Amino acid sequence: MSEDAELDAEFERVVQLVQNLPKEGPYQPSNGEKLRFYSLYKQATVGPCDTSRPGFFDLTGKAKWDAWNELGDMSKTDAKRKYIEAFAKMEQKMKDLGHTQ
Repeated sequence: MSEDAELDAEFERVVQLVQNLPKEGPYQPSNGEKLRFYSLYKQATVGPCDTSRPGFFDLTGKAKWDAWNELGDMSKTDAKRKYIEAFAKMEQKMKDLGHTQ
């Protein structure tokens, strides 16, 4: 398996883990962690932010857009790597809190 294919497979595996975290589980990611995952996912799958900033009253949309836009021209490959790294950090936090084995 090529290095790119391995990265893609690991990224997809981690995306599934993040998206399937229990909504009411013992560990709840912070809003900052959620925005980080969102922005890195968008960068990894779409590329640099290419949409207009949401309107004044869409606070959630603006926060997501800002987080994604801050990544600038980061490559899709780097975004995938950083997404995996962010999950590893979150997973370590969960272990430190005794929420995983």
